[in-house]
Amino acid sequence: MTNDEWRMTNGLAGMRWVLGVCVFWAANVIAEPARPTLPVEERTNGRQTVAALEKVAPVALACSARIESLLGRPVCEATIVGEDGYVLTKASEVPELEKVRVKFANGRTAELREIRREVRFDLVLAQAVGVTGLKAANFGSTRSLSHGQWLCSMAGEKLEPRIGIVSANRRRIPGLGAALGVRMDEKEPKDVKGVRIVSIASDSPAEAAGLLPEDVIVAIAEEGVDEFKHVHEIVSKRQPGEYVEVRYLREGKEATCRVRLASRTKVLQNWEGEDFANGGISLRTDNFPDVLQHDIPLAPADMGGPLATLEGRVAGINIARVDRVTTFALPVESFWTEVQQWINADRHPPKAQPVNAE
Repeated sequence: MTNDEWRMTNGLAGMRWVLGVCVFWAANVIAEPARPTLPVEERTNGRQTVAALEKVAPVALACSARIESLLGRPVCEATIVGEDGYVLTKASEVPELEKVRVKFANGRTAELREIRREVRFDLVLAQAVGVTGLKAANFGSTRSLSHGQWLCSMAGEKLEPRIGIVSANRRRIPGLGAALGVRMDEKEPKDVKGVRIVSIASDSPAEAAGLLPEDVIVAIAEEGVDEFKHVHEIVSKRQPGEYVEVRYLREGKEATCRVRLASRTKVLQNWEGEDFANGGISLRTDNFPDVLQHDIPLAPADMGGPLATLEGRVAGINIARVDRVTTFALPVESFWTEVQQWINADRHPPKAQPVNAE
């Protein structure tokens, strides 16, 4: 066989092999049955899901409100606890109530009067000024809730229903105090009294306030500092969500900034920006006496709103978005008795005593 004949023979064989593969592939593709797919309207909230929420969604919406800035930016949610304007919300998200307002489902807005701020629960009780005729939350026992039980919360700027399940046992969440989100040099800087910042955590209070590596902290809350342990002592005694004034040196020039502290747990967990897929973690994520853990996909701005069962019973208040799949809620048993006492005391303040004339 000549070289030309050999090349022709092998070329024809190769073509036959390729043709056979193509025919085999085409035959299998054509023979494969079409895979069933869900219609677009069924891919998130299908008919059965929506049907399950028909009773609970209106109940949860009726006792939900939105806390927003004076410019209309969503800050967090609130739970209505009195028909005469009383609401509960997450305290660490609203350290200055005079800078926010409440917006109800009907679009009405009102200023808030602060009544009681309770660090143990990270709750603040306030009253919408001049508002009456509200639908208050119907709280019910949570003792019967078990793993896998469905729950519902309102979420987003338009307060739309979302569902999830009880995902862990009820328990106390210990706290580690507040943090700036900085690593500091253990050695005192040369020629200046203060503490040099070595690095700053992603999405931390320090980063949000504009602090940078190589800045030298010279005072916190008007208290001078000269070693890193002193900085830790001052900050750890304060609460997440609280503002502190930090005085620092940058390239020899002194400046100040207000830093809004966060839980040390949050800062350490998210030091390298591990929260990229979640949409945010609450400033305070720990130090709660009792929590219900669930997996409803919420954001920090959804905290403070009611958590309801599918029977329409409000089981508690969402209090912290912890990570990509975890939200903590305060169960009704942990706070409601005390809150009722605060409301009653505000409605019926002690009468002024007459002054005895001499």
